[in-house]
Formats: sequence, C-alpha cells, structure tokens
Amino acid sequence: MATVTEAEAPPLAPPADPKPPKKRGRLVPYWLLLPGLLWLVVFFALPMIYQASTSVQTGSLEEGYKVTWHFATYWDALTEYWPQFLRSVSYAAAATVLCLLLGYPLAYLIAFRAGRWRNLIMILVIAPFFTSFLIRTLAWKTILADSGPVVGALNTLHVLDVTTWLGWTAGDRVLATPLAVVCGLTYNFLPFMILPLYTSLERIDGRLHEAAGDLYARPWTTFRKVTFPLSMPGVVSGTLLTFIPASGDYVNAELLGSTDTRMIGNVIQTQFLRILDYPTAAALSFILMAGILLMVTVYIRRSGTEDLV
Repeated sequence: MATVTEAEAPPLAPPADPKPPKKRGRLVPYWLLLPGLLWLVVFFALPMIYQASTSVQTGSLEEGYKVTWHFATYWDALTEYWPQFLRSVSYAAAATVLCLLLGYPLAYLIAFRAGRWRNLIMILVIAPFFTSFLIRTLAWKTILADSGPVVGALNTLHVLDVTTWLGWTAGDRVLATPLAVVCGLTYNFLPFMILPLYTSLERIDGRLHEAAGDLYARPWTTFRKVTFPLSMPGVVSGTLLTFIPASGDYVNAELLGSTDTRMIGNVIQTQFLRILDYPTAAALSFILMAGILLMVTVYIRRSGTEDLV
C-alpha cells in the first residue's frame, strides 16, 4: 500500500478568520465617551464661544450689545491693564517656586521616609481641602495681622527691613502687600504641588538608589542624577497645577492685598460684576488664557518631558 510523502501531502488549509466584531460592540467605547463629550460641549465649548462673541461686541447694558467684530477691545484691554497681567504672572511664579521648594522635601519624605506615618501625613496635606477656599484665605488675615506673632517675629529678626527694601512689604506691615498675596497663594495651592510630586517619587524603583550607592555615589549625587530626573513628570505637573490657577486667582489679592496688588483676576471680576463692561472682561479673559497657554506650551517643551503625572 502506497504511502503519502510530505511533498505529496495536500497543503494545510489556512485557519479560518475569526468572526469580525459586531458593529454594535465597536460603538461601545464611543457611547461611553458621549457623556463626557456632552459635558465638555455644554459647560466648556459653548461658554467659550459665547465669551468669544461677547469680546467683539459693542454697546451698553441699557442699549444692548451687538456683535460688530470690534477687535480693538483686545488691544485697548491689553494696553490699559498690562501691569495687572505682569503682576499676576510674577505673583503666580513666586508662589509656584515657593510651593516647589516647600513641597518637594515633604513629598520626598512621604515617599521614602514616612513609613507607617505616610497615611497620616497625606491626610494632613489634603486637610485644607476640607474647608472652604474663602475661609482658608481669611485665616491668613489673622495670621498676618499687624499685632500678630508672625509680624512680631519678623520684626524681631529684622526680616521686614529686607522685604521692605525689596518692595514686598511696607514698613512693619505685611497685610495689603505683595508678600501677603504670595503667602496666600502658596498656602492655598501647595497641595496641588505635593500630590503630583509624591505620585512621581513613589514610582521610582528603590533599587536604583541602591545601585547608585553600590557605585559609591554620595546622597546628593544620587538625588541629582537619579531621583530628581525621574521625578520631573511630577515637577512639571505640580508647577502647572500651581501656576495656572494662581495666575487667574483673585480671592487672595482681594482679601490679603490692596489696590496696588490687584491681579488680572480682580480686574476681570470688576469688569464683569461692577462696571458691567462685558466685552472688555471677555477680552481680558481670552488674553489671559492665550498667554497662559503660550507659556505652558513653551515650558512643557523646554522641560524635556511629556510624561505628566
């Protein structure tokens, strides 16, 4: 009886193609995205479009506003209120730097040294969120009162002499000065710096520190060559989460500052709620948004990381 060799054997049939997924199954991800997309359209896109149309209108509240494509409102708003724009950026930048200097050591402590106290320290970090933003800011009026212990200690150490020379304070007074506004911004936005930093530091493999030690790297060298570069996503995220809301904040400047420390958020609030000049207020809002977007784009590209926490 003849046998069939491998050369004479019929070729194996290719495996059957799996059944194509049903069309309804392919649409499930889009249906899940639909609520979020509708939320963004209703509460973000539509208000943005409305504010954009408001910024090019002319008229008054009594006569009504009409879209006349009056783009000169942007130039007029920028030329008149550029000091408030610069002040907002400088205050926000100062608060961001202070938050980074204060938040990084604390985040490092929580990630690597806290041990069983980690959860307790994390609760203390987010504890300010349990109270109103307004109440937290008002508390600083008591802390920085002229007759309070903080101002007394600063006077004893002659710190206020230096800050007055720098233009941050006025004599023996801290309230209604740039220093008070920056302190309020730093306190209110510090948790937004600590949390991304902690998340980024916690992801670092501890064996990398051990390897650096085995290579006779000193602690400062290990931090500079290993820890800090690997924590850059948290640094970038924390600085963005601090700088962006601080730039448009108006509560701290309103409660802790004076007319000389008004930020652009205070101007927008006044234009919207008191002067009722809606086109100027809308134009200021878009100028602020465009400026922050430009600065954030440049910052992210220069930071060398796109892996944000």
